[in-house]
Amino acid sequence: MERYVAFDIGDKRIGVAISDPFNSYALPSQTYFRKGFKEDVSALVKIAAEKGATVIVCGLPLNFDGTEAVQTEKTRRFIDALRAATTVPIVCGDERFTTKMAHEVLISEGMRREKRKNYVDALAAANILDGYLNAINKKGV
Repeated sequence: MERYVAFDIGDKRIGVAISDPFNSYALPSQTYFRKGFKEDVSALVKIAAEKGATVIVCGLPLNFDGTEAVQTEKTRRFIDALRAATTVPIVCGDERFTTKMAHEVLISEGMRREKRKNYVDALAAANILDGYLNAINKKGV
């Protein structure tokens, strides 16, 4: 059975989410605070292995109109390094508005600004994974 892990890759933090056992929905897992490029790649490979990932879904930041941005290229370089460090297949998912949606949820729950940074990226990763799971479940893959 497939097990999906998603990463919302940012400059300071990386959100992690995992699919439920039936790949119906995503669960926020943790926020990884970045330390250095190589160490970050190794840490994500380890996290994916610990979670039993058979597929990794990485959020790809795009502009509002779907074009690529400066952050897109930075993220692609990180994803390429991740691909070189693991045999687990990696796919990219659209991450437009996922962080904004995560912030809105946490604000609506009354979470204070200083605490939100510990949760927002994992919730954004769950939004990325939910989008991907919905797309593959619609196709019947």
